[in-house]
Amino acid sequence: MIQTETLLQVTDNSGAKKVKCIKILGGFRRKFAKIGDLVIASIRVVKQHKKKKVKVKEGEVVHALIVRTKSKFSRQNSTQLQYQKNCVVLMTTKNKPLATRVLGPVPKILRHSKFMKVAALSAGFI
Repeated sequence: MIQTETLLQVTDNSGAKKVKCIKILGGFRRKFAKIGDLVIASIRVVKQHKKKKVKVKEGEVVHALIVRTKSKFSRQNSTQLQYQKNCVVLMTTKNKPLATRVLGPVPKILRHSKFMKVAALSAGFI
């Protein structure tokens, strides 16, 4: 479960390393977010590349899609998933991915949702 003020790791090649959740989208006074939810985040740490162009700046406010969480996630067939870190993928305001690659696998739920593009950019499914 992700809530406001949570530090999240970015798992794409947009140039950001860590972001902080500011707001959870999808409802009035919503307190927690899970895998597949959108949040508004502020970029805290940016990778320092001299040759590569970084797409984001420190302090910028962006939308982000939650891809992995530390809390357990149950499926319909009574299996449970739990990841090591809380990870997000940065998105534009029109729900398109900001990056061209997603590092690591994503859950199968994203394949059947409106974020099919993120699932297609990932390394695989769990």
